[in-house]
Amino acid sequence: MSEFRFDLRATDGKARLGAVHTSRGVIRTPAFMPVGTAATVKALYTEQVRGTGADILLGNTYHLMLRPGAERVASLGGLHKFMNWDGPILTDSGGFQVMSLAKLRKMSEEGVTFQSHLDGSRHMLSPERSIDIQCLLGSDIQMVLDECTPFPATEKQAAESMQLSQRWAVRSKEAFEAHPRRHEGQALFGIVQGSTYPDLRAESAAGLIETGFHGYAIGGLAVGEGQKEMLRVLDYTAPLLPQDRPRYLMGVGTPDDLVEAVSRGVDMFDCVMPTRSGRHGQAFTRRGKVNLKNARHADDPRPLDESLDCPAARDYSRAYLHHLIKNGEILGMMLLTWNNVAYYQRLMADMRAAIEAGDFAGFYKRFKEEQAEGDISPL
Repeated sequence: MSEFRFDLRATDGKARLGAVHTSRGVIRTPAFMPVGTAATVKALYTEQVRGTGADILLGNTYHLMLRPGAERVASLGGLHKFMNWDGPILTDSGGFQVMSLAKLRKMSEEGVTFQSHLDGSRHMLSPERSIDIQCLLGSDIQMVLDECTPFPATEKQAAESMQLSQRWAVRSKEAFEAHPRRHEGQALFGIVQGSTYPDLRAESAAGLIETGFHGYAIGGLAVGEGQKEMLRVLDYTAPLLPQDRPRYLMGVGTPDDLVEAVSRGVDMFDCVMPTRSGRHGQAFTRRGKVNLKNARHADDPRPLDESLDCPAARDYSRAYLHHLIKNGEILGMMLLTWNNVAYYQRLMADMRAAIEAGDFAGFYKRFKEEQAEGDISPL
């Protein structure tokens, strides 16, 4: 079983080119992880996801613990076998979904008790139970349980929340290291909290580095603060993190967010945006977002983006896609999701190539210009 490690291969400004080595394969960074919430990237086969260039998927601890249950997944051979994905999987801790979805939740030092949004059943999620679930699932990268600080928060609220997350991070690491199912190829990431307060972010990062983790995530963003504030937080938080560990910005974001964050030294991302948008008639292209519900596409025989190496973008007309979306056809959702995941992966590949060539500034300029042009003109 190979050990988990991160190789930083090149830098261009603050942008970083690297590789995360796991027992199930290499994750090329910068990397975008399609979100497979309930053991599926919605509307795609795993073979399609792999074909877009994705090296790693994200699975969701909260949803999988409720249904079908972590013990059941373990008895069926683990999450990789269960969903027919042989590459690396990162699982979140479940904390965000408990805060956003669960009912009647109650926080304590021990953890959080909550009522399932599915059937009202009662559950307790502690740092130890979160790690137990993730080990039962068999994920390659696991996350500490943290409290997701709401936005906006006062400095006092943010400090108390961050300090609780610090204590939970220590307990998560102890549980991870002691778990009988854990092996050397697996990793545990800490999560930097502190809302929009530089001193709290610095305190959080220092505490996590002292505890020691395989990688470090930046949490508590993409919760309503807006891009300008998010980038300000990244400007002072990313430099606090070790150069020799991967940096993961959780829950982000738009293509522009990804490019801006990579330019600030972030390596890994996840977001539901490409899949969720695809299910609602929105396509991402190199020239921005396209709304296939719009009647302007009804008679357009041109593809979405023939330069993208994906059948959904290249082989189907805008008129056909518009027809599918207007009629609520499942195939429309599938094709737009496929296009979107492929576009996100092409964007990451383009950034990796630009960093390797020492031309990230040129890529950044071209990306902004193409996005500003907007979609091709109507016929």
